[in-house]
Amino acid sequence: MKDLLYSARAVLADMVATLFFLALYALTHSILWAVAAGLALALGQIGWQLLRGRAVDALQWIGLVVIASLGSATLVSGNPLFVMLKPSLIYCLVGAAMLKRGWMLKYMPERALASVSDLAISFGYVWAGLMFFSAALNFAVAQHTTVLAWAAFMGIYATASKIALFALQYGTMKMIGKRRYYARQKALMTAA
Repeated sequence: MKDLLYSARAVLADMVATLFFLALYALTHSILWAVAAGLALALGQIGWQLLRGRAVDALQWIGLVVIASLGSATLVSGNPLFVMLKPSLIYCLVGAAMLKRGWMLKYMPERALASVSDLAISFGYVWAGLMFFSAALNFAVAQHTTVLAWAAFMGIYATASKIALFALQYGTMKMIGKRRYYARQKALMTAA
């Protein structure tokens, strides 16, 4: 649970600049103010990390470059589509990182590793697939809706899809893990 909360905090920290942009855009209907404030917040987040002497992850730097480049493109063109496409780039980067075999194993408790490490590897690829699907969905929705409709849809989808996959993974691994544990115990009793 601790790792899950840590991951959720990291995702929220990455999304705060985008959410701030959306809220400000909804309130002011000014793309200029919304993008400028979103960029300032993103820069402030990195600056705050550096001032506190904390390491800035590579994905945070990439996120800043994506925000700065797409935010600048939005400012120059006046088109919020560039900001709406940011999550697609982030999803692709995260999905690519999740293609590394066994990335999820470090988040597993010791006893789960003994029973379901193969499932953790498989679910790691399922998570990568969800990220790539989310990137494609965001790309399509961003091109065919308004900023506010996109924000509402993607905000709900992003949360619901991850909760659903987490619940499916947890339930599957728990059920299969228990089955395997009891099968090993039975085999040990039979052998004794």
